[in-house]
Amino acid sequence: MDKKVRLGIIGCGGIANNKHMPAEKRNPASEMVAFCDIIEERALKAREEYGTPDCAVYTDYRELLKDKSIDAVLVLTPNNAHCHITVDALDAGKHVLCEKPMAMNYAEAKKMLEARDRSGKILTIGYQNRFRPDALYMKRLADEGTFGDVYYAEAIAIRRRAVPTWGVFIDKEKQGGGPLIDIGTHALDLTLFMMNNYEPAYCVGKTFHKLNAQRETGNAWGDWDVEKFTAEDSAFGFVVMKNGAVIYLKSSWALNMADPKEAITTICGDKAGADMLDGLRVNTVMAGKQVMIKPDLNGGSVAFFEGAGGGNPEDLESTTFTNAILHGGKLYVTADQAAVVTRILEGIYKSEETGKPYYFD
Repeated sequence: MDKKVRLGIIGCGGIANNKHMPAEKRNPASEMVAFCDIIEERALKAREEYGTPDCAVYTDYRELLKDKSIDAVLVLTPNNAHCHITVDALDAGKHVLCEKPMAMNYAEAKKMLEARDRSGKILTIGYQNRFRPDALYMKRLADEGTFGDVYYAEAIAIRRRAVPTWGVFIDKEKQGGGPLIDIGTHALDLTLFMMNNYEPAYCVGKTFHKLNAQRETGNAWGDWDVEKFTAEDSAFGFVVMKNGAVIYLKSSWALNMADPKEAITTICGDKAGADMLDGLRVNTVMAGKQVMIKPDLNGGSVAFFEGAGGGNPEDLESTTFTNAILHGGKLYVTADQAAVVTRILEGIYKSEETGKPYYFD
């Protein structure tokens, strides 16, 4: 493969190190030629581990964007920086993969869509759970009409005691919220994608700050700083779509529940249903009897593209992005879809603020 996408990495923190940079290193169609972080040591470390011999390091992303040899950037910053960095990057002629959630609110998401449209560049959002084997197979069934008219769904992102204590995750001002915008966003994205329904009518939401001030928490990553934990610890929403379908969204970093599940969905149609509660299960009726089918997803699977760097969800996400840039391939996560996810999340928060249903139109 002669042509490679020259990437600039903006934000060299946890999500960059644990997901994106390893995936890009495995992707034969990309090379990381610039790293930017407000903490220079992070960018220097990234250059040593992942960069090309002549790659550059920046502490100001605007300087990185001046490099005309860079084809695309990955925006891997806290949520409050997603919008303005993405808009500036698109206006600078760069393709963009922005981490989830797309933005802090729908107004920001629309600015990102407008920048994409006027620049003519590619914009996709980091919802890598769509590339999991269970999600890929469930989506195929949905597209083939297996479930019929889907009218009820659950989007589930529940942890028992796993509040992220690093970075700015628990800072509402920088992140826009807590588990709803952090992990609930993945569950909602999966659900809307399976339903192929992006037209919400209204929602009702409720958030809780029940555990923020607790100490000796039993948290997976150690006790949180009660002074800094300003985001909600749990959030729940009930969404009614324009066609009458409903979605129950459950999200929490810390809920006293024995069987937590994260980033999964359940959908129910008039022909069949499916859930991810114990692996992927298809629930239907055959010959007059209730039947549960569990597909064997352990067999070999075909990579999206020949020469893909790996079969992990983040590898397929990376390969899809570079294939769209180099060969005009189709995106698997569109910014328009991601903007609806952000719009619904914002609606749930606004419903909590007002104590009333939030109407989208």
